[in-house]
Amino acid sequence: MIPLPSSVDFSDNGRQIVIRWQDGLQTEHSAFDMRAQCPCASCVHEFSGEQLLKIEDVDPDVVATRYHKVGRYALQFDWSDGHSTGIYTYERLRAPG
Repeated sequence: MIPLPSSVDFSDNGRQIVIRWQDGLQTEHSAFDMRAQCPCASCVHEFSGEQLLKIEDVDPDVVATRYHKVGRYALQFDWSDGHSTGIYTYERLRAPG
């Protein structure tokens, strides 16, 4: 079972997302990279897995503004560009790089 986050903080005015996990691990994520890799059906084709969102279409100054827990398995972020439908699993958020 994957540990749950104990805290989620935004640093650098929302440009970095810092997650501290119950087992002591800390992961840091670039808001730009996370937004560019959004896993939602608008950004990734549901059946083929093809990336629909082009990196050049992501605002280079995008920031995370809020987050929401999704059950006991994921986080969902609100982005400054108005997007908010991507669900980022804990497994994905703990993966290196």
